Amino acid sequence: MSKLAQAIGLAPWMQRLQAWRSARENRLPIRNWDGQATDQPTRIAGFDPALVWCVVGLLTLGLVMVYSASVALPDSPKYARYSPTFFLNRHALSLGIAFVAALLAVQVPVKAWEKWAPRIFVFSLLLLAVVLIPHVGKGVNGARRWLPLGVMNFQPSELAKLGMAMYAASYMVRKMDVKERFIQAVWPMALALAFIGVLLLAEPDMGAFVVIALMALGVLFLGGVNGKMFFLSLAVLLAAFGLMIATSPFRRERILAFMSPWDPVYSAGKGYQLTHSLIAFGRGEIFGQGLGSSVEKLHYLPEAHTDFLMAVIGEELGFIGVALVILAFFWLTRRIFVIGRQAVAMDRVFAGLMAQGIGIWIGGQTLINMGVTLGALPTKGLTLPLLSYGGSAILMNLIALAIVVRVDIENRQLMRGGRA
Repeated sequence: MSKLAQAIGLAPWMQRLQAWRSARENRLPIRNWDGQATDQPTRIAGFDPALVWCVVGLLTLGLVMVYSASVALPDSPKYARYSPTFFLNRHALSLGIAFVAALLAVQVPVKAWEKWAPRIFVFSLLLLAVVLIPHVGKGVNGARRWLPLGVMNFQPSELAKLGMAMYAASYMVRKMDVKERFIQAVWPMALALAFIGVLLLAEPDMGAFVVIALMALGVLFLGGVNGKMFFLSLAVLLAAFGLMIATSPFRRERILAFMSPWDPVYSAGKGYQLTHSLIAFGRGEIFGQGLGSSVEKLHYLPEAHTDFLMAVIGEELGFIGVALVILAFFWLTRRIFVIGRQAVAMDRVFAGLMAQGIGIWIGGQTLINMGVTLGALPTKGLTLPLLSYGGSAILMNLIALAIVVRVDIENRQLMRGGRA
């Protein structure tokens, strides 16, 4: 056979085949998750499909509920020129743009995000300043929070939330050696938070500032800042919030309306949204009035498709629907924190703290929005993540969650012996 192979010129190919077989037999085994040996090389271990499907489920529910909450808006003079499907089409377009952006974001390694973190944060601050320029930023209902981009009105505060998650994580990694010394460890972060607070309160957007402040403090605490220092920072921040409320008649009236929403003085003013939100939840009872059967969305409850979408869910889907949404957000937030903790355990501190900062963002904003609609917290202009109408919010939510998925992918690669 060898003479025949030589005669027809196959001898070199036969030698290569024999060498490949010998190398395959001598290859060192690699352990799988079940402990069994395999000779397959390390490859990408994939991602958490449950997390992705939870997000997809919430986005789908949000699309349905935004349509349900906005379908009757063209009956009012304010929206008379809009079609019944205007907000549905805009929301679907935003979902499409956000989906493409998320697919691109998940391709970017965490190392690149760590490198860009300070620049992204500074860029978000610049946009927050630009939105305050007359004839540049777009004002709605007395607030100047949006930059008109044609396809959508972009809200810089949403980018600032992601920027803060990245910057705080990057800051803690860089200041790891001085985190026990309060002044050196905290003052640069406090200065950045004060600057962003001034810009947000000038819009005004106190709700976004509360979320960003929670993220900053949360990442500082998770990053290992001394407990006494953390509680001192928290006390200073609470005192600052109290001072802002005490010196602002507008905010003070909101607090009073929150405490007594049914008082005739407030029920037709600052407490109007809250009273009708509570009526919506009361009408929903256990199983709800049925999809599309909300009465409060018929021009009684303002901003039903944005800030108070949860009230429409409560009225149409009842306690069962509200409980399922709460469980979905609880599981999603917990899963994000688990991914972050896994990253920290593998000495990927930036990735872990950034993921946990995003978890504080999603979980904290959800808690505040639900607390507002249920009357447990004063009214804030915050949307319900992944569900409410709002192009820039959906865009930044999906980019942030795509980054969490990327952290999870790299965690799985490292746990299988590969490289991030």
